[in-house]
Amino acid sequence: MANRHLQRSIAMQSLFEWDFGKRTDESMPDIVTRNLSEFAPGLEDASFTRLLIEGVLSHRSTIDRLIEKCAPEWPLDQITAIDRNILRLGIFELLYGNYDEVPPKVAINESIELSKTFGSDSSPRFVNGVLGTIYREMGEPMKDDSSEKRRAALELKESETLPIHSESSPGTSHE
Repeated sequence: MANRHLQRSIAMQSLFEWDFGKRTDESMPDIVTRNLSEFAPGLEDASFTRLLIEGVLSHRSTIDRLIEKCAPEWPLDQITAIDRNILRLGIFELLYGNYDEVPPKVAINESIELSKTFGSDSSPRFVNGVLGTIYREMGEPMKDDSSEKRRAALELKESETLPIHSESSPGTSHE
């Protein structure tokens, strides 16, 4: 398993545990440390895992509002904890990630792969629908690798009012 994929997996599992257990943000370092030692013993640099988790937690309210806008027929608490946290990771990487290190389409594909591994049968389609909608609303940054597309993506990051709508649904993914 590639290093970044493994670290995304651990980040998702840590966010799931934190979310499912209704824990505080302060409990996250212990959760991450335990999951890293259990699922990635010998991993020399876990900074990507920590970056993802800290980013999701610090931008959670914006990210959760985006999920609600992209899946209006699914209240956030009715989306499975797995799908919810995979979306949080994917949205964080789309909006706040370093595109030179992880292009948007890679972030979307990685989220879909996580949903195939950890989610239900309908998870990949749901995750793809929500993240694809956000990607299109961002102006498909890096599609043509132009500075204009990148600038539009950066402007969207700072926008609080995102007119995003999606017809996607997670099927039977209820908690």
